[in-house]
Amino acid sequence: MFKQPLNVFFNALTFYTRLTAPKWVEYNSENLNRASAYFPLIGLLVALICYGVFFSAHLVLPFELSLLISMAAGVLLTGAFHEDGLADLCDGFGGGWSTDDILRIMKDSCLGTYGVSGLCFVLLLKWSSLSALGATDLLLSLLLAHSLSRAFTISLIALLPYVQLDAVSKAKPIAQAWHIKDLAVAWCWCLIPLYFIPLTWAAALLVMGGVTTWAIRRWFNKRLKGYTGDALGASQQIHEVMIYILLVAMS
Repeated sequence: MFKQPLNVFFNALTFYTRLTAPKWVEYNSENLNRASAYFPLIGLLVALICYGVFFSAHLVLPFELSLLISMAAGVLLTGAFHEDGLADLCDGFGGGWSTDDILRIMKDSCLGTYGVSGLCFVLLLKWSSLSALGATDLLLSLLLAHSLSRAFTISLIALLPYVQLDAVSKAKPIAQAWHIKDLAVAWCWCLIPLYFIPLTWAAALLVMGGVTTWAIRRWFNKRLKGYTGDALGASQQIHEVMIYILLVAMS
């Protein structure tokens, strides 16, 4: 009864993070395709681990340094999966004019000025926002941002066509035969952190995320004619930063 959901979950865990799974897990295209339903749950796990690193470091180190260490742990935990997508998207959108040019640049393994600049600004925005929120609100902020950003990002799969059909694309394993019920399951995980904040805050986060998703969808549709793995990674990073900034504004 639980074997298939567990297989799908562990496929998601090993795809979206550097964590390992039990040897009995079955890896196949169907399980990996359904893994997006657990994307926000993976976000909750990443948030908990990052906070655990922060809490441990903060026992002996200042707040700002502990926060930076926890951010580095998050990047290592996910293998810079989403940050890499953001950097590639910045290079592609910054240096390409046509859709073909953008896709070609995004597939280039070399990192350009646009990518470095975009990545640095996003990481600084994260650190500054979380510093402003402080240690008291850090855990809930991480849980909200990591889960909601992934849920909004997964929603783009249902709103845009997949535009890279090459075998090395990051999104190919999760872009086949999209199941709408997986989107519903993904959003269910977000109810956990949303339960612990005021209703007005939850509404503000959802409205802001919806508007951001609408803007990103139009942006990707105009420049890419759809989405790629790098585009999804960039979307997650954009949503995460926007959530932190809104939390700072509301607090």
